[in-house]
Amino acid sequence: MKVLAKRFDEIFESMIDQRQKLDRNGVGQESNDFLQVLLKLKDEADATMPLTMTEIKALLMDMILGGTDTTANTVEFAMAEIMHKPNVLRKLQQEVDTVVGKDNIMEESHIQQLQYLYAVMKEVLRIHSTAPFLVPHCPSETCTVGGYTVPKGSRVFINVWAIHRDPSIWENPTEFRPERFLDNKWDYSGNDFNYFPFGSGRRMCPGIVMAERMFMYSVASLIHSFDWKFPEGETLDLTEKFGVILKKKMPLVAIPTPRLFNPTLYE
Repeated sequence: MKVLAKRFDEIFESMIDQRQKLDRNGVGQESNDFLQVLLKLKDEADATMPLTMTEIKALLMDMILGGTDTTANTVEFAMAEIMHKPNVLRKLQQEVDTVVGKDNIMEESHIQQLQYLYAVMKEVLRIHSTAPFLVPHCPSETCTVGGYTVPKGSRVFINVWAIHRDPSIWENPTEFRPERFLDNKWDYSGNDFNYFPFGSGRRMCPGIVMAERMFMYSVASLIHSFDWKFPEGETLDLTEKFGVILKKKMPLVAIPTPRLFNPTLYE
């Protein structure tokens, strides 16, 4: 963790230095990206709570770790699981064909009607928890949890990966079965401690809506536009690589075949 933090600090320091040099030279004045806005807030003399450089780096870290790598890894796990279960792929394609049609392209407005894909997303988030230990917590006072004393100032990690695979909670927990979520019994609002892939309370993931839309749109577009298969002789490897973010140890290799009626839709 300390090595990663140091590396990210160096990257963000370089990004900020480059932006400030552009601003001093008058090159980046017309830009209004996320970093530009943060630097303006830092430099505002009349700001009631001016941002520090450390806070700017923390916000950049949140955006990059929370909004890019996480969703990409979840989509990769989803496609691997879907391809491994041909019946799931068929159900998904039937659903998107009904909602979108094979003479049209997937649009964001279709997402709300894709209930089976929604269940697939929930199951992927359960069996391959994006952040296996969530965000570290630190108790402000010594407390007792489940009979264990947690001293003030401790760094506490929640093993949500293990909770989501607990056989006392989930039937056949290692089996990828989206149907378990079709009855809407489980959601990820953080109120049920048997299923909380985005965390819970005030520190739960602030980008839930964005992550949901990115995942749904990406996977729906992939399965609607193409049939998918593994390369000949290739076997599925779902081995996980643990870290701050859960990743697939071996990158997914897949072969797409166009399935839409109108070839111009691929242009």
